[in-house]
Amino acid sequence: MSGAHLNEIIQTIQRARTVVVATHVFPDGDALGSQLGLANVLEGMGKTVIRYSEEPVSYLYDFLPDCQRLVCNPPDPLAADCLIALDCGDSFRLGPRAERLLAIRPAIVVDHHAGHKDFGDLRWVDCGRASTGEMVYDLARALGAGISREAADCLYAAIVSDTGSFKYASTTARTFAIAGELVALGVNPEQVAAKLFDNFTEQRLHLLQAVLATLELYGGGKLALITATRAMFEVTGTEPEDSESFINYPRSLASVKVAVFLKEKRDVISVSLRSKGNGYDVSAVARELGGGGHRNAAGCKFCNGEGLQEVRDRIFSLVLPMIERA
Repeated sequence: MSGAHLNEIIQTIQRARTVVVATHVFPDGDALGSQLGLANVLEGMGKTVIRYSEEPVSYLYDFLPDCQRLVCNPPDPLAADCLIALDCGDSFRLGPRAERLLAIRPAIVVDHHAGHKDFGDLRWVDCGRASTGEMVYDLARALGAGISREAADCLYAAIVSDTGSFKYASTTARTFAIAGELVALGVNPEQVAAKLFDNFTEQRLHLLQAVLATLELYGGGKLALITATRAMFEVTGTEPEDSESFINYPRSLASVKVAVFLKEKRDVISVSLRSKGNGYDVSAVARELGGGGHRNAAGCKFCNGEGLQEVRDRIFSLVLPMIERA
C-alpha cells in the first residue's frame, strides 16, 4: 500500500466511532460493492456506519448484502467522526449533497480514477488499481480488520464489475491474488457472476434488441456507436439503468478499438466510452467534456439541451483523430 495520507487514514478510521461511507451518484458495481463491503468491515470493528446513497439501489445490484441499509435521506446535520468517499474522481460526483458530505471532517477519499481531482482532507488515490474494491480489501487488511463472507461478496462483485470479469487491461496479478483470497473466504464466483451478468428481464432484452439495431461503424470499423433514446425506454417499459453493460456489445467486435454509447434520459444525454489497449485513452476524451474515468472505460454527461446529433458530433471530433493517430 502507498499513498500520501495512508497512515493518517488508517489512524483516523481506527479512532472514529461513527463513519459515513459514500460513493458517486448512479453507482456501478465497483462503487456499491466497495461501499457496502467497507461498511461491513467497519461495523465488524465496532463502529457505527451510515451508508449514504443519493438514490435507492438499482435492481441490478440488490443482491449485494446490506444494500437495503443504504440511507437516502440522512439526518441534518449529518454528525460523524469522518467521511469516507469511495470511487469518486471529483467531488461533484458525490451528488447534490456533496458540500454537506464534505463538511464532515476529516473527509477521506479512496479512489483509482485517472485524472483524479484532489478533494477531501486525506486521500489515497492509485490509478494503477483495477478497482476501488481491491483498494478497500487492502485497507481492511491494513486496519487489521476481519472480512466477513458478506463483505467478501461485495468486494468480489466490485472487482469483477470494474475489470469486466478480469478482461480489462487494468487487471493485474494483485487483482487476481485479492480475488483468490476473497474466494478462499467463501465467495462463490459462479453465483456472483450469475447475479451480475445473467440478470436480464424480458423487457431489458427487448431494449437490448432495439439498441443493437442502432449500431454504426466508422473509421474503418475501429469506432462503434450505439444509441438508446427516450422512446426506446418508453416502448420497452424500461429505465436507463436497464442499459448498463450494453456498451460491451459493440466493444466486443474484433475490429473495434473504441465503443461509444449515447443514452438519452429526460433532459440529460449520458455517454459511455470503452476502448481496447493502451493506444486509446478514452478518459482523456471524457475529461475534455467534463467527465472522467479510466483509460479504457470512461464517461460524461450533457445537460445543456444538446441533442443526440450534437453530442455525437462532439464525441466524434475527439475520438476519430485519436483513432487516426494510433
